Amino acid sequence: MVIEVLMIVGVAVLPLPALALGCRRLLRRTGRSSTDDRTDRFEFALVVTGRVIGLLLLFALSGITLLACIGGLVKDLRVPSLVYVFFVADLLVASLVVLTVGRRDPRPARRRATPARR
Repeated sequence: MVIEVLMIVGVAVLPLPALALGCRRLLRRTGRSSTDDRTDRFEFALVVTGRVIGLLLLFALSGITLLACIGGLVKDLRVPSLVYVFFVADLLVASLVVLTVGRRDPRPARRRATPARR
């Protein structure tokens, strides 16, 4: 019973905010662009497709984990052992989303300071 509550809290702490962050920044372009516009569009479509697949996987794993844990708590049953595997996979995919999509924008370049006073 305690493990199911910890799993629910774990899903609420990392994967659900990662899902929200990934959805907000789904179509954001990186600073890189090629000289060929067609190649740039293909590359962007490939990146967006990968992000969508990752977010769908994250959504499915979070939903299955939450549904099994809440259902186990309500019916007072043990959750199947595969739910633990889904929980760990959910945490791994969420950390992947946070580390790849959750980066802040690059800081603006600092002005070079000259040693002489103006």
